[in-house]
Formats: sequence, structure tokens, C-alpha cells
Amino acid sequence: MVEPRKIITSVIVTEKSERLKTESGKYTFKVARTANKVEIRQAIEKLFKVHVTSVHTINYEGKLRRMGRFAGRRPDWKKAVVTLKRGENIESLER
Repeated sequence: MVEPRKIITSVIVTEKSERLKTESGKYTFKVARTANKVEIRQAIEKLFKVHVTSVHTINYEGKLRRMGRFAGRRPDWKKAVVTLKRGENIESLER
């Protein structure tokens, strides 16, 4: 099994993710591109000591960026929206 800290890269904090968190107990994370839903679930449960009911993943393609005449790309990334068991929350991510 891969170490949970390598699967969960960071927490995504936006207006939409904050609304999802307060209304329906869904937390949004940036995860490793190679991680699957089972690995994401196990990593969240192990890191934060909560029960996960569902995991939804979204793959994003990196945007094309230019600097003068040089073109490049931002890296591709993966987002996971994790739903927790009703009544549970992640204390370290609450404001």
C-alpha cells in the first residue's frame, strides 16, 4: 500500500468546496494522478480517522501557458470529492 501522504497531495479550498463542506459534508482534495478510489478512501480514513461513504474523482488536463514566444503546459492533476458519514467532519479542515 502506498503511504497516505503521497496519495493526498493537498486540500482544495474554494468557495464551491466550502459550500459543499457545510451543506453536504463533502471535502475536496488534490490527489496523486495514479491513485484510485479505493486508495483515496483508505488514505482519508487513515489520515483523518473518519468513515468515507463515497469518493468521486475528476481528471484535469493542464492548461497551455505562454511566456513570450515559448509555450508550455501546466501539469495534469486529479481532484477527489469525498463524502463522509453523516455527522462526521474533519476537525483540522474546519474554520
